[in-house]
Amino acid sequence: MARLPRLYLPGCAQHIIQRGNNREACFYDESDYVAYLAFLKEAAVKYQVAIHAFVLMTNHVHLLVTPEDEKGVGRLMQAQGRKYVQYFNHTYGRTGTLWEGRYKSTLVDTNNYLLTVYRYIELNPVRAGMVAHSADYPWSSYRYNALGKEIQLVTPHAQYLQLGHTAAERQTAYRALFRGRLPERDLTAIREATNKGWALGNNRFKQQIEASTGRRAVPLGRGGDRRSEAYRKSRDQ
Repeated sequence: MARLPRLYLPGCAQHIIQRGNNREACFYDESDYVAYLAFLKEAAVKYQVAIHAFVLMTNHVHLLVTPEDEKGVGRLMQAQGRKYVQYFNHTYGRTGTLWEGRYKSTLVDTNNYLLTVYRYIELNPVRAGMVAHSADYPWSSYRYNALGKEIQLVTPHAQYLQLGHTAAERQTAYRALFRGRLPERDLTAIREATNKGWALGNNRFKQQIEASTGRRAVPLGRGGDRRSEAYRKSRDQ
C-alpha cells in the first residue's frame, strides 16, 4: 500500500518524532545534545519554523513546531538531520544512517491538544523513569516554558502566551499543568496520530484539515456504509 503524503499546513502546529535507527542511541555525550540543538536552531531560523517545545531522549527526539510555509518542516528536518549525522559519524568514527526512516508527524488542534502535546513532550523523561520531574532533565524545553530559563531555540506559541499577562504568570500557570499525569486516552491519541500521520484533534478540526490539504486526516472506517447518516453525524460531533 502506497504511503500517504505527510500533512502540512502553514501556521498549524505539528508534533514530530524522529527515532534512531533500530532504536539505537543517537546521543552519547553532552556535546551531542548541544550540537543537535545548535543545528536545529540554525535550520529553524533558515526555514522559518518556530520551535515551541522539544525533548532529546537517548534514542529519539520530539519536537512541537509551527512552519510559516508548507515546505518548512521538511526542509528543517532534512537539513538538521543531515548535519547532525555528519557530525555524529565523524565524532564516533562510523558510517551510514543514524535515523530510522522517515520522521513521524501530526498536525495539532491548537484549541484542544496544543498544551497537551507540550506536556506529552516534556514529560517523556519522567515516563521513561529517567528523572522524577521534568525540571530535572536538561535536554528539553521545560525549563524555558516553566522556569523562564533562556533557551534561544524556543519560540512561545500564541496559546502558551495566553496563559498569563506576564512571563511569571505564564510560567506559574504552565507549572500547574504538570501537577497531574496525562490521561491514558491523551497518550494514546497523540501516539496514534503521530505514528500513523493522522491529524490530532476533534472531528471539526480533522474536517478542516482535509478541506485545506485535500488529503485524508483520519483512517478509513471499517465496515458499514461510510456515507450513511450515522457516519456523517459521528464526524460532526
